[in-house]
Amino acid sequence: MDELDTAILVELQRDGRQTNRELAERIGIAPSTCLERVRSLRANGVIEGFHAEVNLDAVGRPVQALIHVRLHPKIREAVEGFRDHVATLPETLAVFVVSGGDDFIIQVGVRDAGHLRDFVLDHIARHRNIADVRTSLVYDHLRKTSVEVLPPQAPTRRRTAGKVK
Repeated sequence: MDELDTAILVELQRDGRQTNRELAERIGIAPSTCLERVRSLRANGVIEGFHAEVNLDAVGRPVQALIHVRLHPKIREAVEGFRDHVATLPETLAVFVVSGGDDFIIQVGVRDAGHLRDFVLDHIARHRNIADVRTSLVYDHLRKTSVEVLPPQAPTRRRTAGKVK
């Protein structure tokens, strides 16, 4: 990753639908160079895809909630099984496997409070490994649509017995 790659990422996050020619022009490089760089960023897993941002209200999911889940037992099969189960549900927007008091935080988008209640009771609480479920209603959701690219971290130097290696 260099300054040119960073500039490409900034521009693509601003508008992922622009053509290669438009992108190259905004950055000030040749279209062939731009295309090569974008292909390299995709091949190296820096760019994972291009997505449309959907308005949840417009698609009938105006109510968002965070569902905090604890499992018992906390074994790999239970964690992976529950994670895979909730990831397939249409209401699920994001699944976070976390440390601390909870094992999961699940972000959902639903029609209304009744839909949320039914989702929790029918798809979460009745799962065989559930120890506890807590639901928090989301009042506002501010989502960043771009990520600042950090410069590469300089290698750290090790110190041993007063000497720097």
